[in-house]
Amino acid sequence: MVEAVLIDLFSLTANLQSNIQGLLHNTLEAIEKCSSIHAPFVYVMCCQRQGSERKGEQESLLPALRGFWSLKRRLEVVCAQTTAAALYTIKQRLDEKDLSIIKIILPTLRKDLMKVYIDHLFTAVYQFEFEDLQVAPDSESLQISEHWHEGQMLPSQDMARIQSEIQMYLESLPSLKGELTILRSSLIPDDIFLHGFTTRTGGISYIPTLSSCNLFSSSKRRDPQVVVKENLRRLAKAAGFNPEAFHRVKVDHANAVCIMGKTEPGDYDGIVTDQKGVTLAAPGADCIPVLFADPVRRACGAAHSGWKGTLLGVSMATVNAMVSEYGCNMKDILVVLGPSVGPCCYRLPHESAKEFHRIDRKCVRLFDSANPYIDIRRATRILLERGGILPENIQDDSITDQNQNITFCTACHPDKFYSHFRDGTNFGTQIGFISIKD
Repeated sequence: MVEAVLIDLFSLTANLQSNIQGLLHNTLEAIEKCSSIHAPFVYVMCCQRQGSERKGEQESLLPALRGFWSLKRRLEVVCAQTTAAALYTIKQRLDEKDLSIIKIILPTLRKDLMKVYIDHLFTAVYQFEFEDLQVAPDSESLQISEHWHEGQMLPSQDMARIQSEIQMYLESLPSLKGELTILRSSLIPDDIFLHGFTTRTGGISYIPTLSSCNLFSSSKRRDPQVVVKENLRRLAKAAGFNPEAFHRVKVDHANAVCIMGKTEPGDYDGIVTDQKGVTLAAPGADCIPVLFADPVRRACGAAHSGWKGTLLGVSMATVNAMVSEYGCNMKDILVVLGPSVGPCCYRLPHESAKEFHRIDRKCVRLFDSANPYIDIRRATRILLERGGILPENIQDDSITDQNQNITFCTACHPDKFYSHFRDGTNFGTQIGFISIKD
């Protein structure tokens, strides 16, 4: 059942107000008749002309809006100077109400254009259906190529224009939840490496569990890739790396490692390089983003270590790749464990806990319970030390007496970090990143 209706009047010219009012009145009348039991939210999208006031635009539609009492509290007119701005504003309204099934009523010639905006600004969480708004051909004012016809692929210049419009709009948005904050380790020498761990502040993601510097998009979440890309652009600017030379691991919760410059595996949780200016990154939203640096051989790496990857030894697999590919000495490699869920909060079923108990009994608390508490950081440290990494070359703030500055528990700090364990399916993601300076 449709949860929201979007009426797209954006392309109609300003000198056809009476026609617009008639179209809108008839469309609202049809919606009201068809939805007497379940009244959907209705959004009317129109163009705010340069120099005009939003109130004036909205008032011009008032005659058409009067009389629709069942829709009164569920109807909103959204005026903006670009389609991207109007549609993104409506997306915010949909997300506030957790709505996902949307009908768009629009002029026929706007349909393929609108689909491009939707592909960029929405994810697979949303379902769209389209209905034609009956408009006379001479009453449309569409900015598309003159040789384009409905059903054809949009010309590349129109695709580029839409992408540019969306990007410019997102870049204009203010950062949320304060300034962008990057946590850095004193163990990794900053004269050789650029590195850090992100927190959740300083981006544009507005959904509560994703707000605000979410750095991962998926088909199951409401943050589209363009928003994540804008968050990454802001991070890159603040940190000083090139977002076009940014490589994030392709998480598989296993132990495969990608060697930069060689054939890239389909999925991998570790990545290493000795190339300057290339930024490697590993995500974390309870799982550990682990950074590796060898200041002698000038090589670095990043790994994503969840409970499965920890048991499979992804951190040592990353270390071994640095040794075999770049001739690193095990004793020179520095390892920093980033923000991740701590043993104070993280629980696993008893069968999975057994594997951690075999590594070290202290990795499990309340072992005899159905869901014991697990310390994936301790397990990671033990496996690294057994593999030859010096204990003093591993930073895990949670085992020292000093004030924590990196290895926080993500679940315990909702103001600083995202947490899948705490926030559920629509969770945000922070990253650890590292590169070799030019």
